[in-house]
Amino acid sequence: MFIRTERLFLRPGWTEDAPELARAIAHEPVVRMLARAPWPYAESDARAFLEGAQDARLPNLLVTLPAEKGRIIGGCGLHRGASGEVEVGYWITPECWGNGYAREALAGLLSVARMIGHERLAARHALDNPASGAVLRANGFKLTGRTALYHSLGRGAELGCVEYALELGRAAAPKPDWRQAEAYVAGAGLGAAA
Repeated sequence: MFIRTERLFLRPGWTEDAPELARAIAHEPVVRMLARAPWPYAESDARAFLEGAQDARLPNLLVTLPAEKGRIIGGCGLHRGASGEVEVGYWITPECWGNGYAREALAGLLSVARMIGHERLAARHALDNPASGAVLRANGFKLTGRTALYHSLGRGAELGCVEYALELGRAAAPKPDWRQAEAYVAGAGLGAAA
């Protein structure tokens, strides 16, 4: 599946992306905010991630800059959390922080989640990462009033987090952009849209 936003192109990753992906994510300030990425992060970790099984209802996409020959600057995706809820995750390489790319990538991911049929998404951010909370709130996520501890591979410790949720619901979904829907169908291997 492929999604084009105003400045970004979200696409699946391929094994040959491993060296560039490793360079983009292998920064301690990035990895320490993620629950599922190890530190230090090596090219072999990128390769394992890219070669892992993919569920069409839980896409993981690379965030790229078309204006810079498709350079990988981050990642975003959906995954099943410990409670079974579908959760969002995202990261941006440090040299690109402060440009609104995380907000834009998450907005693109949410359009995919709606097309797939998800009606509710969960999210969380580390207590010491308020910028991530701003990204979530800018995309409509609401605080649940809950905090929790999650194990962070990057920190090798429990991570205090604030929890959010977003009700996508069928009634709240915006009018679909059929070009994006066609891109999803083609990318998911579901056949060509008519």
